[in-house]
Amino acid sequence: MSGAADPAQAWRDFCAKLADAGEIVLAPDVPDDPLVRAEGFRYLSRLTKLALEQYVEATDTDFPFFYKLSHETGKIGADNPDNAYLNAAIRGDCDYRITGTRGSMFYFSIVANAMRYHIDGSAHATGSLMMDEIEWEPNGKVEIIASCNPQPKNWLRLEPDASVIVLRQSALDRTVEKPGNFRIERIGGPAVPAPLDPAKLVGGFAAAAQFVNGVAGTFAGWTRLFREHANSFPDIDQSMFQKGGGAKDIYYAHAYWRIAPDEAWVIEVRPPDCYYWNFQLDNWWMESFDYRFRQITVNKHSARLEPDGSLRIICAARDPGIGNWIDTCGHTEGTALLRWAGASEHPLPNARIVKLEDL
Repeated sequence: MSGAADPAQAWRDFCAKLADAGEIVLAPDVPDDPLVRAEGFRYLSRLTKLALEQYVEATDTDFPFFYKLSHETGKIGADNPDNAYLNAAIRGDCDYRITGTRGSMFYFSIVANAMRYHIDGSAHATGSLMMDEIEWEPNGKVEIIASCNPQPKNWLRLEPDASVIVLRQSALDRTVEKPGNFRIERIGGPAVPAPLDPAKLVGGFAAAAQFVNGVAGTFAGWTRLFREHANSFPDIDQSMFQKGGGAKDIYYAHAYWRIAPDEAWVIEVRPPDCYYWNFQLDNWWMESFDYRFRQITVNKHSARLEPDGSLRIICAARDPGIGNWIDTCGHTEGTALLRWAGASEHPLPNARIVKLEDL
């Protein structure tokens, strides 16, 4: 395709850059554990799936739609098992209308981000609406306008470099709470989509490959940072997590753990007054363990507190019958996250390793 974008060469380049991402999994300081390595390559395949959805399928900002950039089999950066995530690609200099009906999940927020995962693995919020800032109709319906120009009601502020809208819904009890349904449309856009532009496809392949490398590299770097203080919860500058796309009203207490099969990681803290908190166990790649089938998370609703109001979490290979057990799922090391959402104070837990038989 002389003189034009060449999808064939773009595909070859895409596959080559995916091969390069394998070096992140094979880095010498990644645990030499067959399970960790296997999960690492599965992680790259999952990131590839998510990247193609975001940078190839969902790139028409004249005809955006909500898709899931994080879900049960595609996970990024300590994904929250209690959350339902929806993303939509936009252009910051255009106006959009979001409509829908709220579900039964207790929390809702919507954020506009300038996503740079495909460049340097970062993101920053350009505007946001938290649940108590939104005016809902009596029947649970809502209309939100996303634009650079202020609107009188339910305005999501955009900036010219905004590139994605992220909608978060959170449940206290995933077994009974259900997410709402939402759609997005551009205001004043064309009537029908244009045919596929080969140059846009070429750019999408390049961005998708960089996304895989950038995201995997960014969160592997976070894991290494947490590993410097293994089995404890260090006080980490929260601006780092905001650059990674974290919510502004959440304090993120990350940790790295190492637990032998006959040991338990005991975590103790008094939860502050807040609308939501959760603890979860993740693998080396900062993917939550499979919460569909294993007990890997506990939150404000499900936790059993001690008589004095404190929280005791026991991370171990088997249920010791005390505290709030979290299953290590056949792993001996990985990452973990405790979130305080809407809290005025952010206590860091005391944590220690003990023998299971001594509990």
